[in-house]
Amino acid sequence: MQTASTNIGERMGRSQELSDSKRGPVIGGHLGNKSIRDISWLLNIPRSTVSGIITKWKQLGTTATQPPSGRPRHMTERGQRMLKRTVCRSRQLSAESIEKDLQTWCGLQMSPTTVRRELYGMGFLGQAAASKPYITKCKAKRRIQWCKARRHWTL
Repeated sequence: MQTASTNIGERMGRSQELSDSKRGPVIGGHLGNKSIRDISWLLNIPRSTVSGIITKWKQLGTTATQPPSGRPRHMTERGQRMLKRTVCRSRQLSAESIEKDLQTWCGLQMSPTTVRRELYGMGFLGQAAASKPYITKCKAKRRIQWCKARRHWTL
């Protein structure tokens, strides 16, 4: 016999979707005038899941998994990896050139706007690089002299 703590521990967290073989007995129990609590206890399924299955069956007349809403993503995981690799190689490429590279390498047809959106989602923000002064040998020598002269400064 399982204790209450192990039973709760097994049921906590996000789990896989129930199979059709588990949804059928839930509807059968509901048609047999069993309460949600009884069905939950008998099948060892959370009450919220049982309630959701019954509600879905009442509304749609089926318990089968429905297709997800919304438009499917254009960029595949492989394309995202390729995009990230391309951007990490050279951070100064334009979205248009990245789009052309992806088209030749992966065969992905997309607009520069989609490339920018994907890059933004990955954490690559469109910021200009900081300007760095060109340091000649003469300037480097002056900087070292300046630092050595002020080496023992205190606040």
